[in-house]
Amino acid sequence: MSERGLQRGVRSVLRADPRKDANAALLSNFEVFQLLTDLKQQRKDSGKHKQSSGQQNLNTIMYETLKYISKTPCRFQSPEIVRDFLIAMKGHKLTKAEKLQLLNHRPMSAVEIQLEDKDCLYTSFPESKSVSWSRGFERQNIQMVEESEERLTEEQIESLLQTVSSILPGNPEEELQRQATMAAEEEGDPE
Repeated sequence: MSERGLQRGVRSVLRADPRKDANAALLSNFEVFQLLTDLKQQRKDSGKHKQSSGQQNLNTIMYETLKYISKTPCRFQSPEIVRDFLIAMKGHKLTKAEKLQLLNHRPMSAVEIQLEDKDCLYTSFPESKSVSWSRGFERQNIQMVEESEERLTEEQIESLLQTVSSILPGNPEEELQRQATMAAEEEGDPE
């Protein structure tokens, strides 16, 4: 895919309202990560050094997006893991957007499912070429599963968490630290 084609594709995805545009698609962090990593490698392999201002803006957006997204659980995912996760999610009555939230954020507690405060990357594209692109992060409250308290029982939430933690890999260092903390808490627990 050419850079111009990617620019148009990203614009259409970011602007599209899935309720109005049947061709609009939601992309997981993993898909965006893969796409941008592949594009970065293609550019590196091509050896082109002279770039237009539009390409420089795209490079900046790619860099900022990769920097942000590489800190999320998607860097430990693969196409097989995503496929296995979506197959396992068929047993849970969730929307596509809710499954996407779970895939992107890998919640480990019921509280994370019910209300999550996240930094979200946004990019706005200008209608005119005379205006530069804007990008940044904003803090948003995101409920991963809408009305989860009404829709899901505690057992269903625990089952959901078990599915997420058993299929989606986390940061290996954080996982070891979490296990060590839990073991230390169990040893000190006077039950």
